[in-house]
Amino acid sequence: MDIEFNMNDDRMRQLNFKLKEKIKQVKLGGGEKKIASQHAKGKLTARERIAYLIDDADDFLEIGALAGDGMYQDVGGCPSGGVVTGIGNVCGRQCVIVANDATVKAGAWFPITAKKNLRAQEVAMENHLPIVYLVDSAGVFLPMQDEIFPDKEHFGRQFRNNAIMSSKGIIQVAAIMGSCVAGGAYLPIMSDEAAIVDKTGSIFLAGSYLVKAAVGEDIDNESLGGATTQCEISGVTDNKFPNDEACLDYIKSIFDKIGAFEKAGFDKKEAKPPKKDPQELYGLMPSDRVKPYEVRALIERLVDESRFEEYKEKYGQTIVCGYGRIEGWAVGVVANQRVVVKSKKGEMQMGGVIYSDSADKAARFIMNCNQRRIPLVFLQDVSGFMVGSRAEHGGIIKDGAKMVNAMANSVVPKFTIITGNSFGAGNYAMCGKAYDPRLIYAWPTAQIAVMSGASAAKTLLQIKVSSLKAQGKKITPEDEKKLLDQIKADYEEQMSPYYAASRLWVDGIIDPLETRNVIAKGIRAANHAPIEKTFNVGVIQT
Repeated sequence: MDIEFNMNDDRMRQLNFKLKEKIKQVKLGGGEKKIASQHAKGKLTARERIAYLIDDADDFLEIGALAGDGMYQDVGGCPSGGVVTGIGNVCGRQCVIVANDATVKAGAWFPITAKKNLRAQEVAMENHLPIVYLVDSAGVFLPMQDEIFPDKEHFGRQFRNNAIMSSKGIIQVAAIMGSCVAGGAYLPIMSDEAAIVDKTGSIFLAGSYLVKAAVGEDIDNESLGGATTQCEISGVTDNKFPNDEACLDYIKSIFDKIGAFEKAGFDKKEAKPPKKDPQELYGLMPSDRVKPYEVRALIERLVDESRFEEYKEKYGQTIVCGYGRIEGWAVGVVANQRVVVKSKKGEMQMGGVIYSDSADKAARFIMNCNQRRIPLVFLQDVSGFMVGSRAEHGGIIKDGAKMVNAMANSVVPKFTIITGNSFGAGNYAMCGKAYDPRLIYAWPTAQIAVMSGASAAKTLLQIKVSSLKAQGKKITPEDEKKLLDQIKADYEEQMSPYYAASRLWVDGIIDPLETRNVIAKGIRAANHAPIEKTFNVGVIQT
């Protein structure tokens, strides 16, 4: 291997180490003291509950592990958004699991908590997966109630989703394993079945203090809405259990008896590992943001047996399209290709720019995958669409719109992996978050923004300098450099995959070696949802 490969490999390993350390810290939730307090009450933590419930604790695809990272620091932070969500197997059946983390502000709901819960429900609805709620929450974090309560995508949307999922026959099972108050009480009771843990679980619209203030009644929380009250007097909950483990065992018994449902029927054969070593992904992905590299080399280390059947190989070369298999599942891959373009001014490195012919090719390939019912995998490393008079005269907007149209209207499931840059309209065309990928994950090398840091910093500097001069202030070259450095640092922080993951623009950050597993789990989940719509792109300019 050459020096550059080794440097890339070393850089990726450093990024993966940072990622693993970050995840390790996140998994502590509110910290070791809070975990000990949970145990002292005879309760498992959210992650312990999930590990006990699923068939294999190491086979859990977490969604939003880094949600809330670096946010709400003025109130002590909100690790993982105060809730653990993901896809796991219970008695061999794939399902979505949502578990409130009571070690983080007693499981209270922050704005990012609501967003993360809704994302988990979205995954369940899109894929027709059963969903399990492990409830242990103090309710809305009152200092931020205006950012959680009234809007369309706020707290109340989850109950609407409860009702929609029920009408669609999507199984919902809830376990009340701690506090469950106010509007949050509707979530488990709108599920198909609600179990409750005796002495630690409680459910009511208003706790004892609020009842005293509102109606003057003196009553303790256990008598008001504990397991005995809600199981034996009100009938609100279905069964009570002596501890967390017994309650989770009951949920397992439910999943052990669920019947079979219609599948989408995506093609799957025996899974085979790539012939080319996936470890080489580390060295093949360049640290330099615009340096050309061969994306086919990445694909060959992601697909089964390293077999990739390319579509229109010699046409539209800044996007690579083709067919392969990932863990046995048939996939259509759409990937950006960084190339060197020769012009009158010499060679110019183009970091994944989409040209008219590339957009045209990708649109046609996406249509073919829909025609053949083949799931789509997008590997994003894109700077945007080509600009300039030649591109405009060639109809770049028309061809770009054609690609976006085909991608947006796809009825087959889409999965997006951001390997490098994800800039501007390229993010949209390559199935960014706004275009409903079933799952979207980033490598540690990812960057997400409207444009590159260098371009944005220069533009923002010009605006800032003009503003200061308009105020009559004199700007020296030294002042300009200081401003540029500060603007660039702020902008690059916002481009970070951690910034994106904390806000759920992506479902998480993964080691490149996890890519095959993530995509395979996603397709298996998507296979639970039969395709009901006909592919139709509507009106497009040809």
